[in-house]
Amino acid sequence: MNLTKTLVAAGALASAAALLTACGSGTVGDTGGGTSQANSANAKKLALIPGVQAEPFYISLQCGAEAEAKKLGYELTTQAPQKFDAPLQTQLVNALGANPPAALLIAPTDDTAMLAPIQQVKARGAKIVEVDTALKDSSVAASSISSDNAQGGKLAAQTMGKLAGGKAGSVLVLDTIAGTSTTAARAKGFEEELKNTPNLKSIGIQFTQNEPDQAASKVTAALAANPDLIGVFATNLNTGEGAATGLRNSGKVGAVNLIGFDASPSEVEGLKNGQYQALIAQDPASIGTQGVQQAVAAVEGKPVTRNLTAELHSITKADMDANSQYFYKQSC
Repeated sequence: MNLTKTLVAAGALASAAALLTACGSGTVGDTGGGTSQANSANAKKLALIPGVQAEPFYISLQCGAEAEAKKLGYELTTQAPQKFDAPLQTQLVNALGANPPAALLIAPTDDTAMLAPIQQVKARGAKIVEVDTALKDSSVAASSISSDNAQGGKLAAQTMGKLAGGKAGSVLVLDTIAGTSTTAARAKGFEEELKNTPNLKSIGIQFTQNEPDQAASKVTAALAANPDLIGVFATNLNTGEGAATGLRNSGKVGAVNLIGFDASPSEVEGLKNGQYQALIAQDPASIGTQGVQQAVAAVEGKPVTRNLTAELHSITKADMDANSQYFYKQSC
C-alpha cells in the first residue's frame, strides 16, 4: 500500500467518514471470528476501509473488491480517511458502532495504534481481513492479503543495480512514517539486497512523514552531502513525487536513478518523461479480489488462507507498454 497523497487537510476530522465512491500456501480454519453479536441483517454486507481517500492504489484495490463482492452476492461499502492517519481511520472504524458488517476489510494505517479499534469490531462479531497493510498482532485477522513488500524492495535493489551498470555510487532510501508495515518491509528488503551489489552503498533510510516536500528536502540534502549519489529508492507515491521534485530542483533528473514504488497515473507519466527510471508495480485489484474472497469464506464458515500475496513487477520506460495492465486506476 500503498500510503499516499493527502488531498484534504488533516484537520477536517468531521468529514473523515465521507463515503469514497470512486468506483461504482497452507489453508487453515478461520481463527478471526468474534462473538455472535453481529447483526443478522448485515449477513451479506462487507465494509472496506482503505488507507486513504482518492489514491489510485486504493481505488484499484476497491475496484477489485467491489467486482468480486458483486459476483459473490455481497454488498460492499467503502469509506476511507482523508489522510493516511491512525486517528482518522479510527473514527471510521468506531463509526461501525453497534451495527457492524459481516466482515471488515481494512488497511491498518498503523500496525499498533489500529489494534484496539479493530479488535472492538471483531468483538461485535465481524470477521477481519487485512488488505495491503497489517497489524503486528497476527491473531486479530482471519486473513491478510498484501504484496510481498520485502521482495518488492529486493526487486527494486536488483533494478537499481542494473540501472547503475557497474558504476559506483551511493543510494538514498526514502521511507514514509515509522510504524507503517508495508514501506518498512520495502526499505528493509532493499537495504538487504543492495549488499549484493558491491559497487553501490546505502547512505541509510530516511523518513519523510509521507510528505512530498520533506522527501524533496531529504534528496537535496543527500545530494549536497554525497556528490556520488547515484540512486534514490522511494517507497511510495508521495516520497517518489517529492524525490522527483528534489532531483528536478537540483538539476539531477536522469543523472540520479529514481525508482518509485507503485504505478499511479502520475508515476507512470513520470516514468514516460524520464523523472523515474523504474517503478515497482503492485497488483492492488488482485489484493481487493482476494480480500473479498477470504472475507466471504470466513463469514460462511469455510476455510480461509491466513496469508496471501500478490505479484510485483519491475517496469522501466523500455517495457512500460508491455506492462500497462499493472498501471493503477483513478476510477473503476
